[in-house]
Amino acid sequence: MYQVFWDNMLLLKKLYDEVLDPVAQGCGLTRMELDLLLFLHNNPGYNTAAAAIRLRRWTKSHVSAAVHALEDKGLLCVSHPPGNRKTLLLVPLPAADDVIRRGVDAQDRFVGMLNRGMTPEELALAEQLIQKITRNIRDIEKK
Repeated sequence: MYQVFWDNMLLLKKLYDEVLDPVAQGCGLTRMELDLLLFLHNNPGYNTAAAAIRLRRWTKSHVSAAVHALEDKGLLCVSHPPGNRKTLLLVPLPAADDVIRRGVDAQDRFVGMLNRGMTPEELALAEQLIQKITRNIRDIEKK
């Protein structure tokens, strides 16, 4: 079972890249820049660089470079909470709306490709299994 899992993880990443890379290129962004904008859009409660690094397992240097580039391109507002110079609050600007829409559309196409031919019951079961695996991983990480 797990050999199939690992083989498919690689295929999943490859397909995701094939769907998202053209969006990034078409918008004049790196994939990291697009991924950061999509992270902020899809996770509105996690609007700090630290949250992106923690939840997506991205490196600080990649996030930092993407933040600076997006800020320079006028797509991201970066600020600090009062009295906290370490935390970076990240807010996509209206100029990023079209990029985000294109990225979300690509993500929706990707999910549609994965879910093709699956019944609602199968999708629900898949979600339950993925949640259990995720819980197991998080439990292991806590140790």
